[in-house]
Amino acid sequence: MSLLKVQDVVTAYGKIEALKGVSLEVAQGSITCLLGPNGAGKTTLMMSIAGILKPKKGSILFGGEDIAGRAPHAIVARGIALVPENRLVFPTMTVLDNLHAGAYQRGDKNAIAEDIERMFVRFPRLKERIEQQAGTLSGGEQQMLAVARALMSRPKLLLMDEPSLGLAPLVVEEIFRIVSELHKDGVSIFLVEQNAHMALKVAQHFYLMEQGKVSFSGTPGALAEDEVIRRAYLGSAKG
Repeated sequence: MSLLKVQDVVTAYGKIEALKGVSLEVAQGSITCLLGPNGAGKTTLMMSIAGILKPKKGSILFGGEDIAGRAPHAIVARGIALVPENRLVFPTMTVLDNLHAGAYQRGDKNAIAEDIERMFVRFPRLKERIEQQAGTLSGGEQQMLAVARALMSRPKLLLMDEPSLGLAPLVVEEIFRIVSELHKDGVSIFLVEQNAHMALKVAQHFYLMEQGKVSFSGTPGALAEDEVIRRAYLGSAKG
């Protein structure tokens, strides 16, 4: 069953269309991955879903309801949270304050406190740095904080835009371990990722976007068998 259904979405910066009629779906309970070169429109799509950008045309159905053009806070309230590209934690705020910021729409103080403790169990390094300013954390720690902050809104769908970008290989392994754990816990995930090798280990469905359009949709097996995609994202050697 589709949790998210993007239909013929066009999003533009002025007269320049970054998304040129994009259609795709994210199934309930899945990890769906979007691949594509820089400038393909992947981040524009994420921001359109999250309400940061307003599409010119098309619909974005979430749980059967069209959320296209709604304000970001309304989309968070519906159950979508974005882990943005380059993390974008609040650098002068502490780790704890960043987590509270993720729950800003919630009024259940006791449950918020319980969720913060759960975040510290899932991300023990954040607990060690609870009063540290987020801007002083390492890149990997900032990424963990960005994920934890998004989870504080208790999302049904987690949007993750390039979570491995700029991170060391061991940290990338840790981030993808966390993605797998979240999936096992029942969180649906829509992932934009350049690291196709890592994405193949966790995702159930793939899309490829090029020049503002979806050019491929298929399973991990179909992705790995497509010669053009394999050469671009997985290296030229088969297997």
